[in-house]
Amino acid sequence: MTETTTSETRLWTPEGFREDEWAHAEGADALAGNGRFILPLQAFLGLDPEVRRSAKERLGVLLQPGDQLEKIADLLDQLSLVALAFPAFNDGRSFSKGELLRARYHFEGAVRATGQVLVDQLPHMLRLGFDEFEISNPVLLKRLEEGRTGGLGLYYQPAAVTEPKGPKYSWRRVRGS
Repeated sequence: MTETTTSETRLWTPEGFREDEWAHAEGADALAGNGRFILPLQAFLGLDPEVRRSAKERLGVLLQPGDQLEKIADLLDQLSLVALAFPAFNDGRSFSKGELLRARYHFEGAVRATGQVLVDQLPHMLRLGFDEFEISNPVLLKRLEEGRTGGLGLYYQPAAVTEPKGPKYSWRRVRGS
C-alpha cells in the first residue's frame, strides 16, 4: 500500500506565517471577481493599460526563470507584487531578477518567491530583497515554525537589504548605483 503525502503551501514573511491574500490565476478574467490575483506574464501584458492602472492594488505578476524582467520594467508602477518562480533548486535566474527589482528598478512592492524554496536559499533571498515566500518544503516549514531562518553571520557581498553596523564585512564593498 502506497501512502501519499500532500504538500501544504504556506505563506511566510520575515514577520512570520500569515494568510495569503493573493491567488494565482491563469487569465485576466479573474479580475472580474473580488480579491488579489497573480497573473502569468503574458496574461498581465495582455491587459488593457487602463485595467492595469486601475487594478494595481489587486494585481501581481508571476515571472518564470526564462521570462525577461525588462518586459515589465516600465510597468512596475502598475504592480503591487512580483512573484518569481523557482521551479527547480538548480535554477538561480530568479535570484538575479529579485536583486534587479530592488537595486536597479527600485521596486517597492512585494517580491515573492514561489516554487522550490529551500532551507539554504532563504537567507540569501532575504538579503536580495525578497519579502514573501510560498513555502512547501517540509524541512523549511518546520524550521520556520521554530523561528530558525539559518544563514551565516558574516557577509562580504553588498545586498539589497543593508546589514546593521557591527562585525560584518559588508563595509568592504559598496553596492553600485
